[in-house]
Amino acid sequence: MTQPPNQPPGGGFGAPQDQPPGGGFGAPQDPRQSGGFGPPQDPSQGTPPPPAQPPQPPQGPPQPGYGYPQQPGPGPYGQPQQPGPYGTPGPYAQQQPGPYGQQPGYGYPQPQYPGAPGTPPGSGSRNPFRGKPALAVGAAVAALLLIGGTVYAVTSGGGDDDRKPVAQQSDDPKPSASDAPVNPGDGSGDGGADPDDLNAGRKAGEAKVLWYKEAPDAPGSGADAPGMWVTDKTAVKAAYKELVAYDVGDGNPTWDTITFPQEICSVTSGKTADDKIVVAYMSGASDRAKCNQIQLIDLNTGEKGWSGEVADGALFDSALSVELSLAGNTLMVGRSQSGTAYDVRTGKKLFDKKKYGDSCFPSAFAGGERLISVASCGAATDNQHDEIQELDPRTGKVKWTRAFDKGWRVMRAYSLDPLVIYSTNEDKDAWNISTLDAKGGFRSQVKIDESFAPECGWSVLQRDLTGCEGVAADADTLYLPTEASGGANEIVAVNLATGKEKWRVKSPAEESMLPLQVEGGKLIAYVQPSYDAGGRIVSVPTTGSSHVPTDLLRNPTGAAEVEGSFFSRDVAWVDGRFYISTTRLSGADEAKEKLMLAYGK
Repeated sequence: MTQPPNQPPGGGFGAPQDQPPGGGFGAPQDPRQSGGFGPPQDPSQGTPPPPAQPPQPPQGPPQPGYGYPQQPGPGPYGQPQQPGPYGTPGPYAQQQPGPYGQQPGYGYPQPQYPGAPGTPPGSGSRNPFRGKPALAVGAAVAALLLIGGTVYAVTSGGGDDDRKPVAQQSDDPKPSASDAPVNPGDGSGDGGADPDDLNAGRKAGEAKVLWYKEAPDAPGSGADAPGMWVTDKTAVKAAYKELVAYDVGDGNPTWDTITFPQEICSVTSGKTADDKIVVAYMSGASDRAKCNQIQLIDLNTGEKGWSGEVADGALFDSALSVELSLAGNTLMVGRSQSGTAYDVRTGKKLFDKKKYGDSCFPSAFAGGERLISVASCGAATDNQHDEIQELDPRTGKVKWTRAFDKGWRVMRAYSLDPLVIYSTNEDKDAWNISTLDAKGGFRSQVKIDESFAPECGWSVLQRDLTGCEGVAADADTLYLPTEASGGANEIVAVNLATGKEKWRVKSPAEESMLPLQVEGGKLIAYVQPSYDAGGRIVSVPTTGSSHVPTDLLRNPTGAAEVEGSFFSRDVAWVDGRFYISTTRLSGADEAKEKLMLAYGK
């Protein structure tokens, strides 16, 4: 096992929580080394298929507490903990139990339940339209364990000749006292009568709903609607078995809807520099179906590129659920215990990331500005721990390795460049947010007595490393939202060199404000809607002495209820337009469920 030099002070950031033998995020059982795409676990092993609906949140699970490990002991790098800013106990070390049981500590990402049918509005959120019950990270995965490897076959592919762009960029008129109802469509881009005039009664200064789309039919048990991608001319959304595309200005379809034979099961959250994505869909509809069909799609034209199938491989390393990520022109396909990289332009295999070292099984990948791998090592031994590696996205060569102590689990990457890691220790009821430098060395950890609340996704079989919204970073600063306690929250700017607070800004409304991105030296944030007001997009200067939010877009009041009804959502701010879409379809026949809305001036 490779250990980086120059160990940081003890008591710093950590790695995974302990997992019982046979459980956890990919801790191997009877591991065997292999590579390539992975098949689902052999049904004879007794692993049940994933539930049709997300499981209900468990009652009373242990939650990470404030700040740092609560009991003195070895730090995450095997050194004794020292008192001081990185030591234990400290001013932020423990959290007092509340009247309703132990609550998440500051910095703990708030997992979001994917809005299954029947979720009462308002549960888990101040906003009466957005029910988001908290779900303990890892509770749904403790009994799921998969190992092994497979091979991958690339087939030739080409665009369908009849899929030609028909989009025309429209010049959006300035807001007026009254606007004609927008054409909603039905999720397939057909259009039709507008049953809900979302721009009715639009006030002076408010933007408008440029267009919106209703969700396509989905099974009564619900279905996933993962991913949302926006280019300079088209907005693309996945929903159940479909991939739909709309003109960013007027919502007219830009290319024919792509309908896959089976449900979409994974997508690349990002896109390539030339606006391409990869979609995975199921091999069938039975309980034994695998998430093993891969297709490259051009977002601007709808043309299909190369395609491939995940073949069966070694036992336990499963393609029941695959994880797709992009790092430049490299597609990384993660399975439960390994991964395989491909040239996204051609489908040519580049390398396998397999078991290595002290029984280290790569169980999660994150791509973007760089390619990061997280491995679970030494399962069911005294040396059980997590490791982070940075990989060369073209060769798979390991640039550096950072090992964590037993008991710590890497849960999220709040940012890839700079690399900011959120980790938890269940036994010590603790969490940590730390920054690593370009060589994997320890740079800093957050040392602020605060309860932070980014919105983080929900995953059963894999760690969704980059599945958090409401957190942003630039080269020197991390921007985190605080929890809202009966009113407005704040965004705290954290110095990544020291882990200390630079400044903070309060939401301009009595609703939560979430960081979206940093552009042009300003932080872009989303202020969520309320009973009687639409959401807002604001900009906050990141430098200087004044950090007052300035409105960029005020969403119409008439659409506030719909805007707040997305229980599980994607949001994007692109070229002066704001997009919001659902990531989970309820499947309720009586509901006129919205798939996606676009706002602008």
